[in-house]
Amino acid sequence: MLATSIGLILSWAGALMIIAVGCAYLARNEKNAAGFGLPTPPAPDARGWWQVKGIRDVVTGLLVIVFTFVALDYLGVLVLVLALIPLGDMVIVLTNRGSKAAAYGIHGATALALIVAAVLLFL
Repeated sequence: MLATSIGLILSWAGALMIIAVGCAYLARNEKNAAGFGLPTPPAPDARGWWQVKGIRDVVTGLLVIVFTFVALDYLGVLVLVLALIPLGDMVIVLTNRGSKAAAYGIHGATALALIVAAVLLFL
C-alpha cells in the first residue's frame, strides 16, 4: 500500500510538472526551449515546433491523471511506457551534441523517476 501511494505521488508530481512544461512550450517560452539541452535553441519563428512538444507534454500529463481515475490497475504500465519519451529525448540530445547535463539530469532523471514510479505501482 505504501509503495502504491509513493508511486501515485511520483506519477502525479511528474504529470503536473510535465503539464507545466507543456504549457510553457505552448506559450512560446524561449528560455524553456533553450533548456531542453540541444546545442542550438529553436529559432524564435519555430513556434509550431514548440507547440508540437507542448501538446505532447500536456497530453502525457493528462493521461496519467485520467488513468488514475479510470484505469488505476493499468497506471503502472502507462507510466512505464511513458518513460520512453524522456529516454528518447535523452538520446536525441546526446546524438545531436547537446548538453550531457541536460540529457542525463533532465531527461534521464525524468525517465528514471517514471520507471521507479511504475515499479512502485506494480508492487
